[in-house]
Amino acid sequence: MKRIFLFVVTNLAIVLVLSIVAHLVGLDAYLAQHGSSLQGLLVFAAFFGFAGSFISLAMSKWMAKRAMGVQVIGQPADRTEQWLVDTVRGHAQAAGIGMPEVGIFDSPEPNAFATGARRNNALVAVSTGLMQRMSADEVKAVLGHEITHVANGDMVTLTLIQGVVNTFVIFLSRVIGNIVDRALFRSDEGRGPAYFVTVIFAQIVLGFLASLIVMWFSRLREFRADRGGAHLAGTPNMIAALERLKAAHEPLPSQQFAAFGITSGDAPGGLRRLLMSHPPLDERIAALRAQPLG
Repeated sequence: MKRIFLFVVTNLAIVLVLSIVAHLVGLDAYLAQHGSSLQGLLVFAAFFGFAGSFISLAMSKWMAKRAMGVQVIGQPADRTEQWLVDTVRGHAQAAGIGMPEVGIFDSPEPNAFATGARRNNALVAVSTGLMQRMSADEVKAVLGHEITHVANGDMVTLTLIQGVVNTFVIFLSRVIGNIVDRALFRSDEGRGPAYFVTVIFAQIVLGFLASLIVMWFSRLREFRADRGGAHLAGTPNMIAALERLKAAHEPLPSQQFAAFGITSGDAPGGLRRLLMSHPPLDERIAALRAQPLG
């Protein structure tokens, strides 16, 4: 979940910075003076919206390495690292993708993640806690789950969805800013003092609401990745890995930032559920049990 959280926050920050720069250099004003039609505004919004999401994607692997303290395995130092690299290589070959970078980060919690801008240039990393607290078959299933994310191009799809929602956030925030400025200051052009403040505020609020769409897709892709992990490592092993994660975190249901989607057994509701990047583990386990054994 932390990886998705970083991606969304970075994206919103970049879009906000781009919007401020556009205002400071007069791009907003230029657009208003030279054909501020809704079509022109939409083109402007799409350019900056997709720029924000693709910059976030390009930075995703670099940010993940530094945020999580990942040590990439160049030359395996022991049998455990060699097994980890060999297992990832086997999954990658089976999934038809290039060999990802493989890394380990220091954390007592059993976590793992995959990220990267391209299917053939990704990063798969696991925590020290995962390697210590899971059996080899369970780790293999977790790695299969992460490799499936890469093979499905989930980060790219997430970026495209984020680009679309960014576009409408930028577009609508400027429409709202124009309306508010005209209403408060009776400005003919709708670009008075209230415009910029309203645009920034609306962009933050609409960006938060748009993130609910991104989180919905993130939850959906977890079920697909679970099925992929079951295909690569066996359904019983994938179920066992999820059950191990659930057991490891049941005493700490408030910890919501495990990269592999740790939640308590009780399915949350309301806004809390909408903000989750991963479905509850019980739902994921139930979905796998409904599938034929692999």
